[in-house]
Amino acid sequence: MTERKPIQSWLSDMDGVLVHEGQPVAGADVFIKRLRDSGKSFRVLTNNSIYTPRDLAVRLRNAGLEVPEESIFTSALATARFLDDQRPGGSAYVIGESGLTTALHEVGYVLTDLDPDYVVLGETRTYSFTQITRAIRLIEGGARFIATNPDPVGPSNEGSLPACGAVAAMITKASGVEPYFVGKPNPMMMRHALNAIDGHSESTAMIGDRMDTDIVCGMEAGLYTILVLTGVTQRGQIDRFPYRPSRVAESVADLIDLV
Repeated sequence: MTERKPIQSWLSDMDGVLVHEGQPVAGADVFIKRLRDSGKSFRVLTNNSIYTPRDLAVRLRNAGLEVPEESIFTSALATARFLDDQRPGGSAYVIGESGLTTALHEVGYVLTDLDPDYVVLGETRTYSFTQITRAIRLIEGGARFIATNPDPVGPSNEGSLPACGAVAAMITKASGVEPYFVGKPNPMMMRHALNAIDGHSESTAMIGDRMDTDIVCGMEAGLYTILVLTGVTQRGQIDRFPYRPSRVAESVADLIDLV
């Protein structure tokens, strides 16, 4: 087995790794400070497309974590870059919040419900039956179907909420068309993040709390993968998967000395 190069850049999931239910994970503040002080490049990744990086930077700051907005990369940004590469200056009918609409505007996309090139589904806390119906009809009329991420549920203080993957399944059932998911576990999101920091797969680590998104995505992108046990996947569940992370840690507090 080829020995890996020392870790020079870092990618980290946000929810379940740095914060949990809106509260900072113990040691996350020290880990982020060590990253910033080290001068090593890093990005915080999230499948959440609701917020812009600026919004998320403020939310993290309120939790005691100082992460610059330019160090945050969302599935909305990955989706916008994908569409800009596929069909520059195109048009889209969007179901989502400002994180997604802002990202698409910034790459020059026109948002419209009149014969769009794409229907783009993201996260929102106010999914509208009228919007979903319009999306189905546009897809039936030939619009290509894109979704920011496949996550079926999202967390809230009241319990689980239907998320992008669940609504995408409903649209697929009605239209007969499967979406192309851009966010994790699509390794494209990792590649976009690596390009943003001029990183290389053989010297980059990916930290995540989910085997089925973060770890498989990092593995397929050729990264050193670290599963932390402060989120979704617990130690007893790891052997259920046909792949393993490079390392398992209780939390990011155990990774501070690696930076």
